[in-house]
Amino acid sequence: MTTDALRNWAGNHTYPASVVHRPTTVAQVQEVVAASRRLRAVGTRHSFNDIVDSTALLSLEGLPSLLDIDRGSGTVRVGAGVRYAVLAAHLHERGWALHNLASLPHISVAGAVATASHGSGDRSANLSSAVAGLELVTADGDQLVLTRADAELAGAVVGLGSLGVITALTLEVQPTYDVVQEVHIGLPWSVVLEDLDGVFGSADSVSLFTDWRGPSVAQVWCKSRIRDGGARSADPAAWFAARGAVPAVAPVHPLPGGDAASTTGQLGVPGPWHERLPHFRTGFVPSAGQELQSEYFVDRRDAAAAIEAVRRLGERLAPVLLVSELRTVAADDLWLSMAQGRDSVCLHFTWRPLQADVEALLPTLEEALMPFAARPHWGKLFADPTRGVSRLYPRVGDFRSLVARFDPVGKFGNPYLDRHVFGAS
Repeated sequence: MTTDALRNWAGNHTYPASVVHRPTTVAQVQEVVAASRRLRAVGTRHSFNDIVDSTALLSLEGLPSLLDIDRGSGTVRVGAGVRYAVLAAHLHERGWALHNLASLPHISVAGAVATASHGSGDRSANLSSAVAGLELVTADGDQLVLTRADAELAGAVVGLGSLGVITALTLEVQPTYDVVQEVHIGLPWSVVLEDLDGVFGSADSVSLFTDWRGPSVAQVWCKSRIRDGGARSADPAAWFAARGAVPAVAPVHPLPGGDAASTTGQLGVPGPWHERLPHFRTGFVPSAGQELQSEYFVDRRDAAAAIEAVRRLGERLAPVLLVSELRTVAADDLWLSMAQGRDSVCLHFTWRPLQADVEALLPTLEEALMPFAARPHWGKLFADPTRGVSRLYPRVGDFRSLVARFDPVGKFGNPYLDRHVFGAS
């Protein structure tokens, strides 16, 4: 147990907890939880808001890594505090892989799952969708195991830390595979808006980077699997060339002027899935410096109109924006997943470290996206001025009932949850 103050990854938020518990066993987690009045779990601290705030924190970093692969069921049991980079390397060395990875491999499995973090791909659901089992310590200190045989699992996976302290997860895995990554420069916005399906269907994973100004998207990152026999799942080069984009002839960074040495391999050179699906290499700090982030999920059917709405704000966004990324995520059935029930296009904003300016701008951005029922990423900055985010989730009532059953005294509650999950009917 320590009393040192913790700050988040971006440095824009200091957690107000007066104590930080650092257990190394599940039994110690149970003891801490049972003895605590208020408590929240904290992972690699990659959230940008107050979702983790409480009077006491429990760090997941010291829990057992586990990394137990079950070849028969095609799953791996992993400790909650393990980072995806560690898990991915372990799986690959043994011939296994995950279905996708987020742009940063530096984040913890439990934290990413609890907030529905994701990669990109028309047919790839978010990271949480791989969860086949969940182990958590509930408010009374008891250990609970949920599997897909339990109806509650779909509500508990994206739990925002409100149901208990996750100690381990069981994830679906698949045989390892290679990926090629290539970048195309200067895709006209007219192509994106007229053929959204063609753009995002050009590879297994596609990311568009833009500052929302001008007639073209700055960069299109395409990641394609290599199938059995060496064939690629997609060959987007000709498709983009026919539509006015040109291939990058040297590695690039998403941020203008950024050092491409920190990015994963490009130029169509094959590499293992975990060294291509993220945008950034494990051994590098993934940012050019301090940054802030926001992200909004819109229904795939509304994406073109939502993109147009944001483009109209391009000059307003420019003074505080570093870069934006557009990705796709397949629908899932997890109650509080941002992609619950709808294939989604994700509009991500990487901001300059100007929090007051960003927070002043967010209500305007969210007003522009309001007609499209945009769901903000739970772990990033958003305003939600009308406290209406929870209304965007059809199963929020079931989730509230689940929380009341798992944590009847509100041990894992906090002001963030009161505002955005429990504060609106």
